[in-house]
Amino acid sequence: MRMDADGRDGRDGRALEVARDFAALLRAESFDETVEFFAPPLRAAVPAEALRLAWAAEAAGHGGVRAVEEPVTEPGEAGLVRVRTPVTCANGRFTVVASVGDDGLLHGLRLDPHSAAEWQPPHYADEDRFTERDVMLGTGPLAVPGTLSLPTGPGPWPAVVLLSGGGPFDRDESSGPNKPLKDLAWGLATRHVAVLRFDKATFAHPDRLPSDFTMADEYLPPALAAVQLLRQQPEVAPDRVHLLGHSMGGKVAPRIAAADPSIAGLVLLAADTQPMHEAAVRVARYLADLAPGPSADEWVSALIRQAALVAGPELTPDTPSHLLPLGLSAAYWLDLRAYDPVATAARLTCPMLILQGGRDYQVTVADDLIRWQEALAHRPEVAIRIHQDVNHLFFSGSGQPTPAEYTHPGHVDPAVVDEIAAWLVRQ
Repeated sequence: MRMDADGRDGRDGRALEVARDFAALLRAESFDETVEFFAPPLRAAVPAEALRLAWAAEAAGHGGVRAVEEPVTEPGEAGLVRVRTPVTCANGRFTVVASVGDDGLLHGLRLDPHSAAEWQPPHYADEDRFTERDVMLGTGPLAVPGTLSLPTGPGPWPAVVLLSGGGPFDRDESSGPNKPLKDLAWGLATRHVAVLRFDKATFAHPDRLPSDFTMADEYLPPALAAVQLLRQQPEVAPDRVHLLGHSMGGKVAPRIAAADPSIAGLVLLAADTQPMHEAAVRVARYLADLAPGPSADEWVSALIRQAALVAGPELTPDTPSHLLPLGLSAAYWLDLRAYDPVATAARLTCPMLILQGGRDYQVTVADDLIRWQEALAHRPEVAIRIHQDVNHLFFSGSGQPTPAEYTHPGHVDPAVVDEIAAWLVRQ
């Protein structure tokens, strides 16, 4: 293979050149020009406005961009070169990760807000006290893989299905160096609770999703299949299978329980109740206040316009996604708009444990937990707790919460794991 003067093969060298040019346009905030680098599928999925919003969010969350560093290559998918371009900010850094083809175009792109540190098991997990095996949930093109964690011993054990938050998460809810659902799975399995977690279809099959894909499509089929699979395990008590949802996973958990009334109970972690288009604007304003400036102001203004479209009568199934918040389709927003998690939960009779972090700026006590409290606090089978020192991931910390703290390796607070395990074992 031909080598260039820098010692890199020609293919990597061309990819680096493309990445440098692309990053220069990002730094200059010339977003209309950046999409000229996109291969057609990526251009259809990521319009210029969506990229501008994502860049503004990362920049604001890390205190503003200071410099764009030299890109580096790493092994990528077949036929593609993956290039990572670090972006230094006032409060940490994030990375532009691009997959460049031989055609000189970007076939994949993401902004990674996290460092390259690897996940390490939390001290409260004992791998000698449980076993794990891979499973498959569902059938057809959107079947998803998962992991079943079973405590050692005959059981039968209580069990829980883990539901990750909004976005294309894997079964561990991996976010840079952190894997909060893996923390929970290993912590709970160590404490005699069987756990099943799974990749979301948005992670496992992003190229197979129908245009009318909704939150219900995203969560209900694999979650209900997971419940059935747990009930079939001889080590599991079939009448003690629960759901544990984090963030959007907590929002949707009552909907899943309504579809299967035999589900034994719910654990809701930072479960949002504020309409998501309103929450997106609130969070954007919070992040913009961390790093004020024209770009942040434009980002907030654009989200306000998009949120107004979601809330208004003009939203139809044919509304283009690039006009809507967070790159979600009109079908997804229409489904969200029609679903009230609190009203759905209020109609359930199963026990619930609702936990909230006091340092969470994404899902908050004032905007979200208050609605759970107003509707359910009088119910003796519902326990509501605030862990004052934890953030949205239920990691402990102090001071004003910012996205930068998510870049540091951490684990779900042991007090949270202990409380969940004790509650599940009692049920």
